[in-house]
Amino acid sequence: MNVLQDTHVALWALTDDAKLTAEARGLILDERNRIFWSVASMWEIAIKQALKPEKIPLSGVEFLHLCEQSGYERLQIGERHVVALESLPSIHADPFNRILVSQARAESMIFLTHDSILSAYGEEVRVV
Repeated sequence: MNVLQDTHVALWALTDDAKLTAEARGLILDERNRIFWSVASMWEIAIKQALKPEKIPLSGVEFLHLCEQSGYERLQIGERHVVALESLPSIHADPFNRILVSQARAESMIFLTHDSILSAYGEEVRVV
């Protein structure tokens, strides 16, 4: 299964945060799954870390390096992700969550998140 991690899920996994649920950890560690991170997450981290560094444990560059070390696969933002974004209902206002859900949809991936609001986007969203 191809799994795209929401930004906070990836951060929790990379920093071994107790907030990462057993279900999420199991999906991430399951060798049958391909685990992806989005460049949108790195962008989100860089912005939020600059604004409130005490709330974000890693810089964008640190996030990149840890994702690479962990064997996660990079997902660039492409035109078809933006096209998918245009047809996404306005359930969630956060632009980063919206592009991540759009990427998961366009790539036929499971989107792993802790944000229950995102479950309204459908079956590709897995709330853990």
